[in-house]
Amino acid sequence: MIEVVSQKNLSEVLPLIRAYQEFYNVTEISDDRNSKFFSQFGESCPSGCQFIYREAGIVVGFATVYFSFTTSITAKVAVLNDLYTLPNCRGKGIGRQLIEYCRSFAEKNGAARLQWVTATDNEQAQKLYDSLNTGKSTWHFYTYNT
Repeated sequence: MIEVVSQKNLSEVLPLIRAYQEFYNVTEISDDRNSKFFSQFGESCPSGCQFIYREAGIVVGFATVYFSFTTSITAKVAVLNDLYTLPNCRGKGIGRQLIEYCRSFAEKNGAARLQWVTATDNEQAQKLYDSLNTGKSTWHFYTYNT
């Protein structure tokens, strides 16, 4: 079951956010900072929304969508910035369901597309993404810290 993250269930997703950050070797992980950051999003928030997937009442996955804009198609876009499923729950279609839910959420909110990036060595995720009706970019992703 997929539901919107809110104040009532935010504490349940925080351990998964931490695991996601550990997977991507994030330094200085802070549950307090994560709680403050993710509490700002919601279903009617113009910046974005976070969703969880429950299996037998336990949160086993999450996805976060942020809204942005792109000049190349002069449109609003949704960025699937986070997608994570507990390792023992992978291969069950949870990630696919979260992506489809996020795509529908993006469409309902006027986004022209849902887009995301992943690490080049995250082959398990790429198998899922390649199995969807998606386009795959050859662009390079750069960051410039401020």
